[in-house]
Amino acid sequence: MVGKEHVSMIPTPKGQPWSAKVNGTPVEVLAPSNAVLLDVLRDKVGTLGVKRGCDLGTCGCCTVMINGVPKLSCLTLAGQVEGAEIITVEGLSNGAHLAPIQTCFATHGGSQCGFCTPGFLVASQALLNENDSPSRDEIATAIEGNLCRCTGYQQIIDAIEAAAAIHRGEVEGAEPASSPHPDPHPSGPEEPTMPPGHAK
Repeated sequence: MVGKEHVSMIPTPKGQPWSAKVNGTPVEVLAPSNAVLLDVLRDKVGTLGVKRGCDLGTCGCCTVMINGVPKLSCLTLAGQVEGAEIITVEGLSNGAHLAPIQTCFATHGGSQCGFCTPGFLVASQALLNENDSPSRDEIATAIEGNLCRCTGYQQIIDAIEAAAAIHRGEVEGAEPASSPHPDPHPSGPEEPTMPPGHAK
């Protein structure tokens, strides 16, 4: 530190424009030329569901879909995937309504502490996009790059099987918990006593 200004001991490359389609939305940010995708997604794009775990490619917490293929964002340079279509865990849901894989993880206990869950969800959805009738062995193979310390994996595999049944149309998906509605917390002097949840 020099006064109040931080002086980096290691020079960092100047930022340069980086663009891609993230969760269906075109984005363009300034990022160092040597930035890994994990850092760009978290620090520049703001998709905080992408988790930093090991930084070595062994835990799977940072898994995202790049052009439909699950990849580890901690081992991917952002420059390698410029212009790609990237899906993070935030892109699996339909607005505020959870995707079947997310609902099934919740109902089958597939997530406990939850830190590894975003990577599992993305890897699982990539599997279901390619194969909506996976065997238990195929499920285990698809998630073998994702580590979980809490569940023992049984609940995760059960959740993926349940989501596969929804994808095949054999089981009805859960009804959305709510319908779109106006802001439940209006502000302004015209309705000062209106309780939360009672917007007109």
